[in-house]
Amino acid sequence: MAKVAAKKAVAKKVESSASVLTDVKHYSRQIWLAGLGAYAKAGKEGAGYIKGLVTAGEGIERQGKKLVSVQVEAANSQIDSVKNSVSSNVSSVKSKVEVQFDKIEKIFDRRVAKALNRFGIPSRQDVDALSAKLDVLNALVARVAKTQ
Repeated sequence: MAKVAAKKAVAKKVESSASVLTDVKHYSRQIWLAGLGAYAKAGKEGAGYIKGLVTAGEGIERQGKKLVSVQVEAANSQIDSVKNSVSSNVSSVKSKVEVQFDKIEKIFDRRVAKALNRFGIPSRQDVDALSAKLDVLNALVARVAKTQ
């Protein structure tokens, strides 16, 4: 009897080992098939998914370009307004400087004329007056020479 009981126990263990092995094979096959299915599905849907990502990326790129162009236009308008402001300020300062240079030049001319006058050098007006008198005298001499 002990042999029969031992045979039954061994048979039960072999059956349970066989059923466990069958279960492992079954689950292994299901895992393998699930992996193949996921791979196939990813291959089919992956192209669509990538197309969707590309489309979304293009939309974001357009928005970015619009934003950049708006900011560039705003910066250009600010630059233009600053340029105009600086231009008007430069023109104003330039005219003031020119007026001051004219005043300085006149003062310099008067002082030089005074200094030359102190040394006995005739001024431009004196030379022009003498030149006019010489022209009159030359004309008189020419008339007198014609009459003789």
